[in-house]
Amino acid sequence: MTDDRSAAQTPTKHRNDTYGEVGRAASADGGPEPIPAATVVLLRDGDAGAEVLMLHKTSKISFGGMWVFPGGRIDAADYDAEGDVDTAARRAAARESKEEASIDISPDDFVWFAHWTPPGSSPKRFATWFFATGAAHLDRIAVDGGEIDDHRWIRPRDALARQAEGEIDLAPPTWVTLYQLARQERAADVLSALASQPPRYYETRVAARGDGVRVALWEGDAGYADWDADAAGPRHRLTMAAQGFEFSHDGVDYP
Repeated sequence: MTDDRSAAQTPTKHRNDTYGEVGRAASADGGPEPIPAATVVLLRDGDAGAEVLMLHKTSKISFGGMWVFPGGRIDAADYDAEGDVDTAARRAAARESKEEASIDISPDDFVWFAHWTPPGSSPKRFATWFFATGAAHLDRIAVDGGEIDDHRWIRPRDALARQAEGEIDLAPPTWVTLYQLARQERAADVLSALASQPPRYYETRVAARGDGVRVALWEGDAGYADWDADAAGPRHRLTMAAQGFEFSHDGVDYP
């Protein structure tokens, strides 16, 4: 199905659905130019398994009020003389971690595992490199009090459960990343699993099912090519119903 449909019904949008209007036509002009950005997942082992560091954004900035991984936009100064974007992304993630939470980490140890681009209909677009690294050596986190006002170490599955209960807010890329992290029990296993596959690209398309529920689609989903959330076949999507997120990925394997 190739037409840009309006939903037959308009259910309440999930509070953490950060995407813009649905359908091909809404993204036809490409939207605002994506802003290059980078983030890093910091992992350690707690008493009950792998934990990830999450930071709470203040309400006055982009994605305000949400829990995120350290990171931010890539600055011109992050590029080397050759203009290598991979190097710049690594440097940006490390620099932002220092600025936001006084974290000293080496970008040389990062595992690059994903790249996310929101649809053109999104009001602000960050094309973001996602890295991961071990952080057992970190013994002090001091948030900047400006962009970030709190932090916590949390098991990925606990973060997902708290979002489901409405206790914390997670943007779709953060939610899907936590889902992937939760598939392993120890920090070393998480890093090994992420390193075992090529970086995954999420070129997000947002469509609506016949009942009006909004769905984020990615390559591997039967409805991706035609922006058709009702297409039968393999799934690689995040269903963003008002009552909660649901991730389906029988079209794409996750280690």
